[in-house]
Amino acid sequence: MKKTVAIGIQDFEELITSNCFYIDKTDFIREWWDSRDKVTLITRPRRFGKTLNMSMLERFFSMAYARRGSVFQGLSIWEGEGYRQLQGTYPVISLSFAAVKEQSFTDARRKICQIIALQYEECAPLLDPSKLTEQDLAFMGRVTVDMDNVDASLSLFRLSKMLARCCGKKVIILLDEYDTPMQEAYVNGYWDEMAAFTRTVFNATFKTNPWLERAVMTGITRVSKESVFSDLNNLKVVTTTSKEYATAFGFTEQEVFAALDAQGLGGEKEGVKKWYDGFTFGDCPDIYNPWSILNFLDTGQFDAYWANTSSNSLVSKLVREGGRNIKEKFEDLLQSHTLHAAIDEQIVYSQLEQDEGAIWSLLLASGYLKVLSYGQYEVDVFGDASRQYQLAPTNLEVRKMFRSMVMSWFAPAGRDYNDFVKALLCGDIKSMNAYMNRVALRTFRFFDTGKHPSLSEPERFYHGFVLGLLVDLGGRYTLTSNRESGFGRYDVMLEPRDLAKDDAILLEFKVIDETEEASLADTVQAALKQIQEKQYATSLIAKGIPQGRIHAYGFAFQGKTVLIGA
Repeated sequence: MKKTVAIGIQDFEELITSNCFYIDKTDFIREWWDSRDKVTLITRPRRFGKTLNMSMLERFFSMAYARRGSVFQGLSIWEGEGYRQLQGTYPVISLSFAAVKEQSFTDARRKICQIIALQYEECAPLLDPSKLTEQDLAFMGRVTVDMDNVDASLSLFRLSKMLARCCGKKVIILLDEYDTPMQEAYVNGYWDEMAAFTRTVFNATFKTNPWLERAVMTGITRVSKESVFSDLNNLKVVTTTSKEYATAFGFTEQEVFAALDAQGLGGEKEGVKKWYDGFTFGDCPDIYNPWSILNFLDTGQFDAYWANTSSNSLVSKLVREGGRNIKEKFEDLLQSHTLHAAIDEQIVYSQLEQDEGAIWSLLLASGYLKVLSYGQYEVDVFGDASRQYQLAPTNLEVRKMFRSMVMSWFAPAGRDYNDFVKALLCGDIKSMNAYMNRVALRTFRFFDTGKHPSLSEPERFYHGFVLGLLVDLGGRYTLTSNRESGFGRYDVMLEPRDLAKDDAILLEFKVIDETEEASLADTVQAALKQIQEKQYATSLIAKGIPQGRIHAYGFAFQGKTVLIGA
């Protein structure tokens, strides 16, 4: 029977009592409880039902919802008498760091303290003042948005102790989106302070807490143990490659197809699979993102729903500011090719700018890439073992997001970028120079903002520029870069898809060498000479493209100044 599809409801009880569309994930309660793991960290990409499942756990276990088990009637967990007896029997501390997205550590810390203070208010009905000491009451008075680091680090520890004493049972702690402050701290430059602060809070809450029964944390990434989980040896980590809870987050293909039939959209299964399939959790393939499926069920229209729910700022920053290898591999991804990389599911944010593998690991954890296959572990000269993974964009929705992200890089240049592309296709060198210099002036620094930027090395810019050309001209040209042809490796080749309409183009980029070249004009000639001497046109000629239909351009850089010649 067709049901109302509610978008954005993350409260389990509200969703059920409103009789809205819901796919039963209550088996997650049984699987987690039977595991008996003390502290469980579950990582999944955003919009995969983490918050809804955490709300479900709270409604099931919390004493605040005792005798309200009717909300679970008709669902899988309610079929077992033993599980029904668990409903509403534990004090539960439930927090979410999803909203901690401040641009400074001071504001982020205050937001976390405010969230904890609000949790004290939420738990107040379960706290019997007659069972609390003067020290407890005094501490509660200090739990505010402005509490000091010592009180903040012990705040959840002390709340656990008070709840356990008043309720006669140890507490269950639920922390949703634990890593949101971590990602924001990295993007905004206060990683060290945030890592130190959360480390002390997590250690007291999850490691040295004798009043803790069980805990669940969710997030997008598994932040390295050294960063925030030092000494937390009771942590069970469940990532996207783990077998546990494989179908608890996200929709299986069977669930999606049944929902399409029920909503009268059964004829759209092939399109839905093309757009939204591609996630694999554990050994379960064909997992779908719930956010995209719900929006499609609601509208019946294909769109990049999941990819458009976030600014994707961290992904954009890492690729845009990455060096040649990063951009060349991303070029392959944009053309639906695959890449091979070593993956470490433990994300070390401090290594993201130095370790290429850390970037692909983050994109995999975030859901932008999927694993097609993997090889055996290989041991390097330092004795470190790593496994090579074959990776690809998750689905059509992600590929469209990648393309939109690349074009957003050139938004500061606006019309000049589009006019440059038109001038390039027309062979108008004078206009190419005018527009390209304005593009470089407005976007060069945008690509070159790593830890050691240098305007004398424009690789980051021109390889980003190549990605822009790939996205903009992908329908008319097959674009490749840094590939072998003739006696060397050319910088950029644009091979026309329709030779009757377009000519082939070769681009060579060079930075002025002031010890050998007196001017940018000399550098342009050196680039053109290299194209000719290395016979970069060989592969194009071998495909039947006449020499007269192949246009070569030399790009010479000196800081933000560019000179183009043919």
